Amino acid sequence: MPLDELISYARGDEPADLLLNNGRVVNVLSGEIVETNVAILRTRIVGLGDYEANEVIDLEGAFLAPGLIDAHVHIESSLVPPAEFSRAVVPRGTTTVVTDPHEIANVLGLDGIRFMFESAKKGPLSMFVMASSCVPATHMETNGAVLRSYDLASLKSDPWVLGLAEVMNFPAVVANDPEVLEKIAAFEDRVLDGHCPGLSGKDLAAYVMAGIGSDHECTTVEEAQEKLRLGMMIFIREATNAHNLDALLPLITPENHHRICFCTDDRQPGDILDQGHIDYMVRTAIAKGIDPIMALRMATWNAADYFRLHDRGAITPGRRADMIAFHDLRAPSPHLVFRGGRLVAREGEMVQPRPESQTYPLRSTMNIDWQQVDLTIGANGSRGRVIGLIPNQLVTEHLVDEISVNDGIAIADPSRDLLKIAVIERHRASGAVGKGFVRGVGLKRGALASSVAHDHHNLVVVGADDTSMMTAAHRAFRLGGGMVVAEGEQIKAELPLPIAGLMVDQPVREVRVQLDMTLAAARELGTTLHDPFMAMSFLALEVIPSLKLTDQGLVDVDRFEIVPLWV
Repeated sequence: MPLDELISYARGDEPADLLLNNGRVVNVLSGEIVETNVAILRTRIVGLGDYEANEVIDLEGAFLAPGLIDAHVHIESSLVPPAEFSRAVVPRGTTTVVTDPHEIANVLGLDGIRFMFESAKKGPLSMFVMASSCVPATHMETNGAVLRSYDLASLKSDPWVLGLAEVMNFPAVVANDPEVLEKIAAFEDRVLDGHCPGLSGKDLAAYVMAGIGSDHECTTVEEAQEKLRLGMMIFIREATNAHNLDALLPLITPENHHRICFCTDDRQPGDILDQGHIDYMVRTAIAKGIDPIMALRMATWNAADYFRLHDRGAITPGRRADMIAFHDLRAPSPHLVFRGGRLVAREGEMVQPRPESQTYPLRSTMNIDWQQVDLTIGANGSRGRVIGLIPNQLVTEHLVDEISVNDGIAIADPSRDLLKIAVIERHRASGAVGKGFVRGVGLKRGALASSVAHDHHNLVVVGADDTSMMTAAHRAFRLGGGMVVAEGEQIKAELPLPIAGLMVDQPVREVRVQLDMTLAAARELGTTLHDPFMAMSFLALEVIPSLKLTDQGLVDVDRFEIVPLWV
């Protein structure tokens, strides 16, 4: 619509399409709550105050805030494609997400990213993309694709691509690795997201010097404060396996909160449906003493401003009519959600039916030569490195412990919570298998297998015995990817994930039921973890300290090198 016509509607010369009447607007720019009306024309807000409109919705005194924005999310971790993911988060008030599709990109490359775009077209959510910078994450893994700087640069012309996604290989940045610097240079005029857990001092200064502007891996106030002081935007994360919100809330002050956003990173269906999404973070922050307007600003305008999305994030003329209505300012729970001027959700449910599932021409991604796969670990000593899982965190401990040995073969010892872990390469049928031990999963018997293993997404298996581990691994392979619980030669539960071994195109509530059954079966084997599959998927991510396992072997992340199992 021509600008002069928009101005005439803002003047009130013609009736708007929709008037939200009798609301209390939370102005995240001025810090006020204003009793007023909001006039909408097509997808835009044209004015606040006394307007005429063809349709009127009486908000009956409800609060009206901008639609919530997730500053960093991997949609694949919801186990459903973007169209279905949107049906889970939009009723919770999230109208915009900034996603890094590097999970599927590590499996399928640019084809995977294109799949995410195609799926998003069918959902009621604005999905912006950060071009995946770390495919692969490091040289110490095998994955299904490689994205060079010129591959990523080809995405820049897409208006939905905002910049370069989390640069996880921070040691390479600090060391002036040419390939990583080429990717940064290709997006130097765009937003550059970071990922640098534990980085400090001069190395952190070098990382920031590269132009990287954010971090979502902070676990302590001290770490976040140092990064804030050097100019980084802090994304406070509350994921399924990484709970950082409570620990970082003391960071927030009236003076610095404009440099803080909220993100979910990796959140599984049950947590989204039961607790919520960004709305859960807002409610939790307010309940812990954060001013409601500050909390809502961190969930809306701050992210919009950082990502240069100045067409949203606030309720003012000219911006998108993405808004949420709720009754309680101290515990915002949206009962109406508007996206682009249309009512899309009411009382926690979408107002439109779910579209039919689509068929996508994606290649098979489970490629394993089982004749080359051997989970046996020959004893080469008595003490070995052990991954120490820390509940609700992505970081792990680097332990050294006595390894049980039987007839020259190292075995799991569930009585000491010492389980075997293996990562089986599943992209190129190379036969590569990384093998080690883990403490903290808690299985007393049986095994768990999953084709979700950040970020290379090889097949990760944790178990109390080799038979159970092979049973679970073979079943995940035959499913075309998925999560499996096995005991001996018996399958106890499973969740097929045929889309790249990461997702399934089914209603999110149905996926949640299957996941709950799979988690329940895992707990029957002894684990008490909230989500053992999510937890073990991060045991394979070699860019988060301290000890991890890929198909290439154990990785000492602090030294950034592959190390032997035996000490």
